[in-house]
Amino acid sequence: MLRRGILAAVCTALLFGLISIPAESASAKERTTLLVSAAASLKDGLDRIEEIYEKSHPDIDLQFNLGSSGTLQKQIEQGAPADIFLSAGKKQMDALIDAKLIAKSMVLLKNDLVLVVPSDSNLQIKSVKELTDKSIKKVAIGQPESVPAGQYAKETLEVRKVWEPLKSKLVYAKDVRQVLTYVESGNAEAGFVYRTDALSSNKVKIALKVHSYAHKPIVYPAAVLKESKHSEEANEFYEYLQSSEAKAVFTSFGFKLP
Repeated sequence: MLRRGILAAVCTALLFGLISIPAESASAKERTTLLVSAAASLKDGLDRIEEIYEKSHPDIDLQFNLGSSGTLQKQIEQGAPADIFLSAGKKQMDALIDAKLIAKSMVLLKNDLVLVVPSDSNLQIKSVKELTDKSIKKVAIGQPESVPAGQYAKETLEVRKVWEPLKSKLVYAKDVRQVLTYVESGNAEAGFVYRTDALSSNKVKIALKVHSYAHKPIVYPAAVLKESKHSEEANEFYEYLQSSEAKAVFTSFGFKLP
């Protein structure tokens, strides 16, 4: 009888609104999606950053749009949504700054350019000039107009005066990770990628480290976009990228600090 009485009292209270049960959707804080347009060469580091950051910021959902820095730059110029831009080249960031699309920016990381060959290759390359040898048929390179790694490679080949002789051998890729894939699969006997890309694969090996004086400095600027729909959260993530924790992640993948 007592149990029936309690049940009846609860039902009455619910009926007259004396007891309220909050809806799950109201009690759970909605997650904010941050859109990060980033150079393809940052993929491995950002995957790890995503795990760490979302664990300590459960209200944030990081979504990455990975590609060549030039392509991402054009997307942003054409109005594609983005909160953060991480470029593999200063040229692309400067273009967005000139277009007044950047709220704030800074140089986050540095990298090196290397020439890779398949891990089972017998090629011994001591100079990029050796790429003109008849035994080498295809050399992979990022599109110089849109892929910073391709731009740095072209500058190197021009300095060494082998750009014109090598043109017929060049296989162009949409981003630096595609260059890596071409070499891994044997569709190119050699390719220009970043040191960090080479370290990410056991299917290639570094045949030659390109001297830094042969091309413009390889820097990775980071920025918050003026048109960010979540400027507070974007600024917080931007600051996190400069933290010792984030830097430790990037350096573990072979990146250098400025």
